[in-house]
Amino acid sequence: MKIITGLSQSNLFLETIRNSIDSQTSNLSAESNLSLTDSVLKLIKEIKSRGDAAIKEITLDLDNVKLANIEVDSNTISDAFDKTDKNLINSLITASKRITNYHSKTLPKNWADEQEGYGQVINPVDSVGIYVPKNLISTVLMTVIPAKIAGVKKVYVCTPAETSGVPSDEILAACKISKVDKVFTISGAQAIAALAYGTETIPKVDLICGPGGIYTTIAKKLVYGEVGIDGLYGPTETLIIADANANPILCAADLVAQAEHDKLAIPICVTTSIDLGKLISQQAIARSKNIDRYQIAYDSITNRGAILVVDNLDQAFELANKFAPEHISLMITEPNKQISKIRNAGAIFIGEHSHEVMGDYVAGPSHVMPTSGTAKFNSGLNVNTFLKFSPVVKINKANSQILSSVAATIAKAEGLNGHAEAAEIRNEINF
Repeated sequence: MKIITGLSQSNLFLETIRNSIDSQTSNLSAESNLSLTDSVLKLIKEIKSRGDAAIKEITLDLDNVKLANIEVDSNTISDAFDKTDKNLINSLITASKRITNYHSKTLPKNWADEQEGYGQVINPVDSVGIYVPKNLISTVLMTVIPAKIAGVKKVYVCTPAETSGVPSDEILAACKISKVDKVFTISGAQAIAALAYGTETIPKVDLICGPGGIYTTIAKKLVYGEVGIDGLYGPTETLIIADANANPILCAADLVAQAEHDKLAIPICVTTSIDLGKLISQQAIARSKNIDRYQIAYDSITNRGAILVVDNLDQAFELANKFAPEHISLMITEPNKQISKIRNAGAIFIGEHSHEVMGDYVAGPSHVMPTSGTAKFNSGLNVNTFLKFSPVVKINKANSQILSSVAATIAKAEGLNGHAEAAEIRNEINF
């Protein structure tokens, strides 16, 4: 794991990581990416024109799975729930309760100011399609539950099949716990296409959410405008800010946890102590050797991970805000006094007990967070993702007379006389 000292060199490293081709959704060349886009476009056109038949053909060709049915029936979902390990079921239920409680507290309300003549009406989108990558059981809870709390009438999940032709029992159990309306067996870009345009079996939706690989990301980008999307997600990233008192074992464990997601994951620790940094680096390398996904974690830690050593915490926060990571963990003394210095982050984790893995599974907020620096202008998936905010204007006669004159003056300045006349006529006609 690289150890880089000094603010300028640390900045350079983070800029290099952010700007490198493989820090996006793939380490492929521009030509390859163009070819991928063409491939996804072809796939989208096939599903748009031939519907279910295309889905079955593509699934057989790409996933080597023969689908008897695209929709998973309710009996299969119930059976899967019954067959799933009870400890996992209990854990999913515990997580679902915390997720429900968190998002319920964030739900905005309609409001009106009768005196001023304005207000706001909030409505959920009618239908949402959620893509859940294979084996990501927790993503079901983290996406479906906020949508349900927002009031979305129809929430559908698309997820890949096992060799049996249906999704895993664990995924289906999570769908039952989350009260998904329908589950469809379909993967990747073809799922996005089906949700965007609809097929004989899969309804067209208003909004598509959820993470995925490069094909999924390209497909979401291509269908945007036909349907809404929650965002475009790259590899996961965590930045730990640690002072000299931080526990190197805990810091290293958290970095390895992120690294095992993907060889393109970005595990970073910014510290004021070079001695601590060396210990974290040693521990991270050592701990990565003890996990099943060793090679993935090792590649991430050695190629994209780093210990950045700076002079003080102010420099650490400067780096963090410029990088705008998906996750920031504060392993520092009195973190509550420093949290206001964080402006750009998908999620903030405070203290050694609030580790980022909590955020992945059970803390409460969704684990679908902005990546690739988009935390500078975007938020993680939440109830607002599924809501539309419509301003309401209801101005009384007395205020209308005053404000119409104001509006007419501004309209004339813009050269829009029709606007001005529509405003002024309110004061000319007695009604």
